[in-house]
Amino acid sequence: MTVGNDRCAAAEGGAESVQHQPLILERVVKEPKSWRAVASRRLQKACVCTAERAKAKILGFAPILKWLPRYQLREWLLGDAMSGLIVGILLVPQSIAYSLLASQDPIYGLYTSFFASIIYAVLGTSKQMSVGVFGVLCLLVGQVVDRELALAGYLTDTDSFSGNNSAILLAGQGNGSIGVECDKSCYAIAVGATVTFIAGVYQVLMGLFNVGFVSVYLSDSLLSGFISGASLTILTSQLKYLLGLKIPRAQGWFTLLKTWYSLFLNLGSTNICDLVTSLVCFLILVPTKEFNRHFKAKLKAPIPFELFVVIIATLASHYGHFNADYGSSIAGDIPTGFLPPQMPLWSLIPSLALDAFSIAMVGFVTTISLSEMLAKKHGYSVDANQEMYAIGFCNILPSFFRCFTTSAALTKTLVKESTGCQTQVSGLVSALILLLVLLVIAPLFYSLQKCVLAAIIVVNLRGALEKFKDVPHMWSVNRIDASIWLTTMATSALVNTELGLLVGVLASAFCVLGRTQRAQALELGRAPTREHYDDMSSYRGLQKHPGVAVFRYEAPIYYANQSLFKKSLFRSVGIDPLKERARRIRFKKKKSPEGGGGGDADMKLDGEAAAVTLTTSSCRSLVIDCSAVLFLDTAGVDALKEVHKDYGELGVTVVLARCSPSVQDDLERGGFYKKGCDGGGNKTRFLTIADAVSYVQSLLAANGDCDSES
Repeated sequence: MTVGNDRCAAAEGGAESVQHQPLILERVVKEPKSWRAVASRRLQKACVCTAERAKAKILGFAPILKWLPRYQLREWLLGDAMSGLIVGILLVPQSIAYSLLASQDPIYGLYTSFFASIIYAVLGTSKQMSVGVFGVLCLLVGQVVDRELALAGYLTDTDSFSGNNSAILLAGQGNGSIGVECDKSCYAIAVGATVTFIAGVYQVLMGLFNVGFVSVYLSDSLLSGFISGASLTILTSQLKYLLGLKIPRAQGWFTLLKTWYSLFLNLGSTNICDLVTSLVCFLILVPTKEFNRHFKAKLKAPIPFELFVVIIATLASHYGHFNADYGSSIAGDIPTGFLPPQMPLWSLIPSLALDAFSIAMVGFVTTISLSEMLAKKHGYSVDANQEMYAIGFCNILPSFFRCFTTSAALTKTLVKESTGCQTQVSGLVSALILLLVLLVIAPLFYSLQKCVLAAIIVVNLRGALEKFKDVPHMWSVNRIDASIWLTTMATSALVNTELGLLVGVLASAFCVLGRTQRAQALELGRAPTREHYDDMSSYRGLQKHPGVAVFRYEAPIYYANQSLFKKSLFRSVGIDPLKERARRIRFKKKKSPEGGGGGDADMKLDGEAAAVTLTTSSCRSLVIDCSAVLFLDTAGVDALKEVHKDYGELGVTVVLARCSPSVQDDLERGGFYKKGCDGGGNKTRFLTIADAVSYVQSLLAANGDCDSES
C-alpha cells in the first residue's frame, strides 16, 4: 500500500506554508576535558587522607567491623547458630571427601574449610554465602598435584596416600626445596599449598584492579555447562575408589576417555569389599538426599545423613578389619591440632603460574555469580571487588597452613540460606564445629574407607548432573544458549577442564559477534493513523511512500559487519550501486559510436543510463533509521559515506534519521556531515523518520519527480 503524496503536490503548487513542522532539539555543548586535569583530579582525590576516608577504607576492607556492632542478638542469633551448626556438621564428611579429590590427606580438607569460614566472615560482603571446598576447584588442584608428582618422579599408580604423616614430614621442610625426609604425601601438600597461594594472589590483584565487572560477561549457560562438564570428570575420577582400583590419574587432555580406558582394562581387579560398600552407601545416600529435598519445606533443617553414613562406615571398617583382611583403602592417620605455618615452594611458582590462573578464574566466577544471586534475592548489595579480596585472602593465608583452593560452595550455601542464616556469624559457628573435630575427633576417622568418601562426592554431583535433563528445554527456549552450554560442557568433560572455560568464553563472544553479522536491513512502513514506522514483514497494514524507501539496520555498524551492512541494504533496496555502475559503463560502451563522440553525446548517454538504472526500482530517496545502531567506528562511518556517495551517483538521495547523540558524534568526527555528505544541507539532521521523509519528498517535488499515483 502507498500513501498519497499530498506534501509533494502542495510543493508543486507553489504553496509556501510548511505542512510538516520538523522536530528540532538543541544539543548541549560539552566542554572538552583535558586528560591532565582529569588525571590530576583523580590523583588528588586518591591521595587525600582524612579521618573519615581512613575509617571508610578500614570498614570497607573488613565489613565485619561495620555489621557486627549492629548485630541484632535476639532476632538473628538463633538462625545463625542453627545454620552454622548444620553446615559445620555437613562440612566434616564433605571436607574429608573433597580432600581425596584434590589428592590431599583428609586433615587438609578440614583445615581448608576451617580457615575459609573464619576469613570470609571477616572480609566477605555476602550474608548467606558459604565458602569452603568446591568440587570443581578440588578437581583442578588434584590434576595439578598429580601432574607435578609424576614430573617429580613419584609413583602415581599406587594408592594416593597410605598414611598421613604430614606433621613429621613437613616439620623439617625448607623454603624452596624439598627435604630428604619429604615423600610423596609431603610433596603433594607443598604443590597444593603453592598453587593455592598463587591463585589467591591473582584474586587479590583482580580486586585491586577492579576487574569484578568481568563476571557480567560470563553467561549462566556458560557457567552451568562448565560445571556440568567438570562434574562428569569428577564422577569419572571417583570410579576407581568406588571399585577399589589402584590406577594412576590420567594427565593431559582427554582425561575422561583415558580414565575410562584404564577402568575397563583393570575391571578384573575390582575390590569386592569396596564395591559392596559403595553400593550400600548409594542405597542409603540417594534416597535420603531425595527425602531431604522432598520434605525441605517441612523440615526445619536437613538431616545430616552423610555424617551418619561416615560414622557407621568407620565403625564397620574398624571392627570388620576391612583394610587388613580385604585390602580396602582407608583414610589412615589423621593428626589433631595445627601444623606450624610453612612458606610455599617458590621454585614451583613458574610451573604452576598458568594453572593457578585458571583456578583463580573459576573461583572468581563462582564466588561473584553466587554472591550477586544471593544479594539480589535478599535485597542487599555486595561489592564485587571486596569479594575478590575476601576469596583471595581465603586462599593466601590458609596456604601457609597446607590448605588448598577454596571458593563459594553452592550446596552448602543453599543449606545455609534455607536454615535461617542472617549474617556471617553462622560461618564462625561452623568454624567452631570444625575446630572441635580438628582438636578431638579427627583421629577417630582412621578406618574410614575411601570408597565411602567417593560415594559422598558422587551423590553431591547430582544437582549438576541433573542439568542434562534440561537440555531439550534449553534448546526449545534459546538455541544459542543451549549451543554454548553443550560446547562448554563437551570441552570441559572430553578435552580439558580448564580449556572448557576458555572455549565457553570464546563461544559466547563469537555468538554475540555472530548476532551482529546476522542483522538485516528491514524495510519500514508507516502506520495508517499516526506517524509510526515499523517492520513491514512483521506487521500488517503498514504503508509505503511512493519513491521513498525507509530501512532500519538493527546492529552497530563497525569493521566486522560493515560489508554485510552494505550487502543487506543493497539487497533490500533492490539497487546495487556497484552493479548499476558497471551496467551503466556497459550501456555507454554499447551506445557510443566508435571513434568517440562530443560532450553533448556523453551527457545524453549519461541521462539514458540513469534512466535505465531508475527503471529497475521505484526508489528515488532512501531514509536509513539509525535508532538501533548503538555505535559506529571508522569503518562504519566510511560505509555510510560510501552508501551515500554510491547511491548519489545514481540519483538516489540518502539521509539518516533518529541517530543517537553518540552516533551523531561519531558521524561528526568521521566527516559525514561535511558539505555534500549529508543529503543536501550542510548539517541536516533528522530526529524522526517523518521529518526525514518529509524532507526527501520536498526534494522530489522540487525536482519534479513526484509520482502521480496514490
